[in-house]
Amino acid sequence: MALDYGDVGVRLRLTPTYVHPLQWPDRASRFDGRAFRSLPAGRMLTDDTKESIRAAYTRLKEGLPGFRARASQGKMIAEVAKALAVEGGAAVIEAPTGTGKSMAYLIAGVEVARAQKKKLLIATATIALQEQLVQRDIPLYLKLNGREAKVALAKGRGRYLCPRNLAMASNSLQDTAQMGLGFEADLALWSKPPAERDKQVLAKLAGAFDRHEWDGDMDNAPEAPGDLLRAMITTSAGGCTGRKCGQFMACPFFAARRAVGDADIIVANQDLVLADLTMPREEDGFGGVILPKPDEVLYIFDEGHHVPSKAIDRGAAEVHMSVTVRQLSRLGRQIHAAYSLTDKEVIGKLSLDAGDEKLQELSDALEELEKDIRLHWLPSPADDEPMYRGSLGQLPESWVEHARVLYVFTGEMERWVGAVRRAVLEMTESGPTNEALSRELGMALERIDRQLRTWRAWSSEDREGGPPLARWVTMSGDQQLVCHASSVSAGGLLRSVLWENASAVVMTSATLSAGGNFRTFADAVGLPDGAVTLSLPSPFNLAAQARLEVPALRAMPDAREEHAQEISDWLAANLDWGAGNLVLFTSRAKLDRVLQKLPIECVRKVRAQGSLGKAQLVAEHIVDVEAGKGSTLFGLASFGEGLDLPGKLCETVVITQLPFAVPTDPVGATYAEWLESRGRNPFIEVTVPDATRLLTQYCGRLIRTETDHGRIVLLDRRVVTKRYGERMLNALPPFARAIERAA
Repeated sequence: MALDYGDVGVRLRLTPTYVHPLQWPDRASRFDGRAFRSLPAGRMLTDDTKESIRAAYTRLKEGLPGFRARASQGKMIAEVAKALAVEGGAAVIEAPTGTGKSMAYLIAGVEVARAQKKKLLIATATIALQEQLVQRDIPLYLKLNGREAKVALAKGRGRYLCPRNLAMASNSLQDTAQMGLGFEADLALWSKPPAERDKQVLAKLAGAFDRHEWDGDMDNAPEAPGDLLRAMITTSAGGCTGRKCGQFMACPFFAARRAVGDADIIVANQDLVLADLTMPREEDGFGGVILPKPDEVLYIFDEGHHVPSKAIDRGAAEVHMSVTVRQLSRLGRQIHAAYSLTDKEVIGKLSLDAGDEKLQELSDALEELEKDIRLHWLPSPADDEPMYRGSLGQLPESWVEHARVLYVFTGEMERWVGAVRRAVLEMTESGPTNEALSRELGMALERIDRQLRTWRAWSSEDREGGPPLARWVTMSGDQQLVCHASSVSAGGLLRSVLWENASAVVMTSATLSAGGNFRTFADAVGLPDGAVTLSLPSPFNLAAQARLEVPALRAMPDAREEHAQEISDWLAANLDWGAGNLVLFTSRAKLDRVLQKLPIECVRKVRAQGSLGKAQLVAEHIVDVEAGKGSTLFGLASFGEGLDLPGKLCETVVITQLPFAVPTDPVGATYAEWLESRGRNPFIEVTVPDATRLLTQYCGRLIRTETDHGRIVLLDRRVVTKRYGERMLNALPPFARAIERAA
């Protein structure tokens, strides 16, 4: 098959989106909302590079047993190559299951990166795909093409063992008061007496690491630790002392980081890439702190539909009010220990007494805000999850005034605690006490940073013309208040730190558009002017392989009990319980209701999400289906994507309800309000396209190979009765249709 490097795809022109300081932690004032660059032609896809790509594709065809040329894969190779070859190139490519997208972007990406002398960075959303790329796809590509390249898997600190914390956890089992300075409780790793299993796992991990039988990658641990133990033997950026640490040379994270620095091809998770892109460098600019500098990198974001939500999460912040006050009390004791340990009377221009006053001021200010919130907001006893959300992000003025004071006090605290930690780190003599204290102070600084970002968001004004921040308060089951703030759109942030800085970027996934319309996704990621968007056709004969059925149920989803009963009745009567099936729900409550109403003989065939780990549920499902017993998986949204059950493992997919976003989501609700305030329709512009993309993704669980056959059953009549339903049906892949008339 010849690769077509002609002009393919749709080019979008979009308006710039504002970046709020909550998303831009340190240099927000430098962003002036200027027009972003278009795509200059500073680099070109040369004839030599084109030829190397064609040769790589030929070797792939000849070297892979059973390889079948697919037009969609050839088109994708060409479009990825064109985008990556242009300085500032940008493309969004929707590639359905079966396209062979990972090999497509490897063929184009590796060859263009070699020609441009750039690094190729592939960012994914799941560990499974990262491991597939590192262990199978990339080695296969390099072997088939006789290429040599250094490959590294980049993960955040939390996915690696911290040898210092491992030693501290082990030592503290033997002597819980080994430090002898009277503040042991504030530095102790064990928050409660360890269970016997924790002791055994700790000993096993320590032994394997000491004998060099394990490299410290927590995803490959010889035995998986529980959540409590895992948190103790890993660390965050704040808790890490870097080169000051006595275990620095043995640290698995820094060993992996050195490998990343030397690598030609880097595979990373999207969270780490976004974290790096938003980190300010010591010199001007962002990114390149953990990973290579953005202008030295060609980025491929696989599973790209996750990028907008992950980027929004990067800018979110919250403060647990009562917990924060208690943490300040503990922080005070740790700071007293630091002054005693360093034998300093003044640190960060503050004596210990003056610092204590600052701590008390901050604690008092937090309590004053909490009193004011409780005075003005009385949640309804009927609310399961009480929430106060500021309309268009606007909070009561008295709360804003409190936040302004808290922003000043918290900023002062951040500077002082930072100076205290530096004083501990700079001590000439180091030991376990210094290590423990610097760790705790570093983690305190992380908490203070989240507080600072929250109060800045609460007290700052939204930029005129841009969407507001979402600002809200929740009350936990034990009546504790939590203050929240978040951006409602990632577009501005991604334009600034990714599209504007990267050498070139390609985003791809099986579902990025709503029936070929990329507008919603383009807005969500801030796609720049001139970016290419392309929706590739499925390589499968979907009309012959799959049938979409819409039975004539009477109840609509808003009639919860009636709809759950009809779902149960339909499943009991019409599902082949001796086969492999997947039933998808939009809420745990609906899943539980249907389970309660199913006949017991059907329930025995069900494996419901949450009853066991996902991997174990799927493994048991496979065993039973292959043994001819039949098995049906009941799952929520996470079962609607990334689940690969080819052939008889899944012959029917039942979608019980259209996957509309939860209407009480404060981020989505604030963004919807803003769109309405500008005369726009958020339901049509955002909600329906997002639900259509998810619906397409859920449908994609059925046909995984060219030989698969089956049916998709949608038990939500709104696709027939509502005007938007026709739009959603028309946007789905070309399955055969069987839509029953209403009873």
